[in-house]
Amino acid sequence: MWLEIACGLIVYTLFKCFFSDGDDVVEAESSDTTALFNVANKLEKLYGGKVYLGLRIPDAETGSRQNIDIVLVNKGEAVVISVKNFAGFISISRDGSWVCEGEEVHTASVFLIPVEETKKQASILESYLEQRGVALPEGYLSYKVVLPNPKLHTIHSDYFPPEVITYDQWVLLKPEPKGLFSGWIKGAFRSGRKEMQESIHQKLNFTLSTAPMWDRLELKGNKYVLGEFMEFKGEQEDIMALRNIKRSKVSRLIVQKTSMFGLAHSKLQVLYSARDYRSEGASASEWMEETVRSSTEVLFQPDHSAKVRKFKLSSIISMQLSA
Repeated sequence: MWLEIACGLIVYTLFKCFFSDGDDVVEAESSDTTALFNVANKLEKLYGGKVYLGLRIPDAETGSRQNIDIVLVNKGEAVVISVKNFAGFISISRDGSWVCEGEEVHTASVFLIPVEETKKQASILESYLEQRGVALPEGYLSYKVVLPNPKLHTIHSDYFPPEVITYDQWVLLKPEPKGLFSGWIKGAFRSGRKEMQESIHQKLNFTLSTAPMWDRLELKGNKYVLGEFMEFKGEQEDIMALRNIKRSKVSRLIVQKTSMFGLAHSKLQVLYSARDYRSEGASASEWMEETVRSSTEVLFQPDHSAKVRKFKLSSIISMQLSA
């Protein structure tokens, strides 16, 4: 009997090692990050334009960096969007702060004023753009707070300022013809000003595309992690093969399986593209490649976490590095 149990444990361990390469993904998955990417994807599908996600804008006053969830850019407008994945019952107190009480555990949590936070982020972004030579027309840059969690219930929703898009409003968003806004959507995402000149629009997109951002892991199962890439771990031969993958040289890498021998993928093909500071993103004209063992790992520190986590390279689809 004990021999059967031991054999079973061995088989389970081998199966887990060879096929279940998503353990790190489950551990590091963040519902807030998932919500952030879902909002960004929906905005880009609905309105076209360009979405910039996970910005880290330098704040000249504090000497630190201001995290900005999303910046949506269309011709004639840009919107700083803060995504608050709150759940439970939420209300606004007299001083304007938000109070959220969970559905199961009846303990109230008091938050800062998200609208004021997002307004400050927009101001810091505008100052940063001016420093880089992009002067936006008055009223071109606006700000919104999106509450996308279906488990959120707003109390006295009429009390929420117009800059807040509640879940009920969020689900009503429908695809609109390019450049056409109507109803409350117009009030939410249009400033009512003239379209900016095409040259300024292009310069804005280039500046945002080259602004500091969090590094990004794309994982299996439509999962993402924002944070900072640290280094590769594994056999010395594999580390040497990947030694040129540094943020100063590489903007993006893609991981592909090459072959399967026995029960496990023995090798992984890593494709990476050189960083091109002259254009938006990296040039895809030339991809370099290296082949490494599937046991190679990536050390990555997620945003808002003091812990550096290990991700199996086989669980990663792609990695994007900020300059």
